[in-house]
Amino acid sequence: MPDWAWTLVGVLGGVLLLWLALVVALWATRPDELRLRELLRLLPDVVRLVRRLAADRTLDRGVRVRLWLLLGYLALPFDLVPDVIPVLGWADDAVVVALVLRSVVRRAGPDALDRHWPGSPEGLAALRRVARLPA
Repeated sequence: MPDWAWTLVGVLGGVLLLWLALVVALWATRPDELRLRELLRLLPDVVRLVRRLAADRTLDRGVRVRLWLLLGYLALPFDLVPDVIPVLGWADDAVVVALVLRSVVRRAGPDALDRHWPGSPEGLAALRRVARLPA
């Protein structure tokens, strides 16, 4: 087998191992069923929140870029873990949303969520619980 073929096999094997490590990490940190269902119920409000935050010119440019990238990721028809895989297929989206929102709250403050939240106060409290954000 030529050297380039061995290199290709090595690269593909490395990518596969990284993907498997990601799946294992998601499995270990996945939200429990109740939290995942709660977040899925809040999904329309969360998407509106992310869009409103991304359009807010008072927020730092880096924060807005992260939010637009998150919207792009959520709009893609493919994910890191396909949605056909039970629990993990949706868990990867929930984990990515939670990580980005934590980052936004650290940089912009929790009042940014309060200003832009389109849903009920109970929904915002549930989002904070699910994403482990400060109350």
